[in-house]
Amino acid sequence: MMTNAFATVAAELEPLPSQHFVHGGWRQSASGQAIETFDPGRAEPHARFAAGTAEDVAEAVSSARQAQHGEWGRATPAERGRVLMRAAELIRENIERLAVAEVLDSGKTLTEARGDVRGSARAFEYYAGAADKHEGKAYPLGPNYTSYSIEEPVGVTAHIVPWNYPLSTTCRSIAPALAAGCTAVVKPAEQTPMTALLLAEILVLAGLPDGACNVVTGTGIAAGAPLVSHPDIRHVTFTGSTVTGINVMKAAAQNIASVTLELGGKSPNIVLADADIDLALDNVVGAIFENAGQICSAGSRLVIERSIHAQFIERLVERARRLRIGHGLTEGVNFGAISSAEHLGKVASYVEGAKARGLEIVTGGKVTVDPATGKGWFFEPTIVDGADWDDPIVQEEIFGPVLAVQVVDGVEQAIAAANCTQYALVAGLFTRDLAKAHRIARDVDAGQVFVNEYFAGGIETPFGGNRRSGIGREKGLLALSAYTRTKTVTLRI
Repeated sequence: MMTNAFATVAAELEPLPSQHFVHGGWRQSASGQAIETFDPGRAEPHARFAAGTAEDVAEAVSSARQAQHGEWGRATPAERGRVLMRAAELIRENIERLAVAEVLDSGKTLTEARGDVRGSARAFEYYAGAADKHEGKAYPLGPNYTSYSIEEPVGVTAHIVPWNYPLSTTCRSIAPALAAGCTAVVKPAEQTPMTALLLAEILVLAGLPDGACNVVTGTGIAAGAPLVSHPDIRHVTFTGSTVTGINVMKAAAQNIASVTLELGGKSPNIVLADADIDLALDNVVGAIFENAGQICSAGSRLVIERSIHAQFIERLVERARRLRIGHGLTEGVNFGAISSAEHLGKVASYVEGAKARGLEIVTGGKVTVDPATGKGWFFEPTIVDGADWDDPIVQEEIFGPVLAVQVVDGVEQAIAAANCTQYALVAGLFTRDLAKAHRIARDVDAGQVFVNEYFAGGIETPFGGNRRSGIGREKGLLALSAYTRTKTVTLRI
């Protein structure tokens, strides 16, 4: 039960960091101010952290520049790989502390948080192996010339991390940056700062030189904006809303800094009549209700053929109603909290609007609380059926446990439905017909298509969106290209 879990928390978490992590150690905020971080499962503050300013950012960037021109910049790729591998081992050794901190900051369940920590360790392990394998090329100009290219680190990189997957999003961007020989300044979301701070300390224990990874906490306005606009930042990796991503891109452009933007999504999950229905049901539930729907790549639209629609929705509702709502540290809970009171209000407003327009809410649709305590920010697993394609419930990213259902007749209409929004992050597809699968994967506009398993893939597979879902790709060897610049050398011999 949760009471016992909180006893464990005390042992796992003391003491939680309350300062920035700059140049290998804890630093007081220049402002002397602090901000509370809330436990969404109880709607109560659980810790305080430093309120960063432009002055703190400047110190962190200066520290990163020193490390770039110093020990980390001089390290061989093999040496960098060994540090990242030790970091992976230490993350695994600290799985409970990191997972519990993630639950208290984000509201997700302990099972989900443990999975995030394991994935974070895997990211460091993967890029540890890639550090000494990012090679240049030779160019055939004829017998009188030798021409080759060198992949150099771009320099100091900025990482703006969202609140829905704080640790794993941090790791999937700083691991390739460090593998490429860059240094990093991380600004975690003000709702979820703790695991980025804990990670920075782990990296130093793993052998990362002082200043190679710094973490400045605070709000987006006070700390994030000065970071992305700092003239010494050469690349910005941002995960968050499309609106904020546009502003980040504008700020980076002032310094001709490159960007990786992983932005919004309204991803379709297509279920054809010939699908394995039980498999599809399992995956549709997970695609929208994992992390209470607070996932940029959530399968937030169900595109389903008419002939199986009624039966599928009936069974889907049964599964949604079996989800157990509660605090993430409560045994048996598999559906966690919404990250903040503000975001809970946003999710609720979308559903209230749908109700006002006469849409059918077949299950859920209400704000609720943890039944064990009467506390917390929760929203019921919700399914909205039969909306017009131009309805806001279909078109706009809600970022919560709300599934919009689009009924279609055949493959061509399913493709049209999948492509009917401004987003193009991911798409899911369930069918036994591989010819249809390849055709739909070709014609759906998305950065990645999952066939017969939503969220398929791993750190090895490139991830990112098209159109208003972003620019660039994270994960895989392709991610290293964001953190390197190509220098070509040509000699007449």
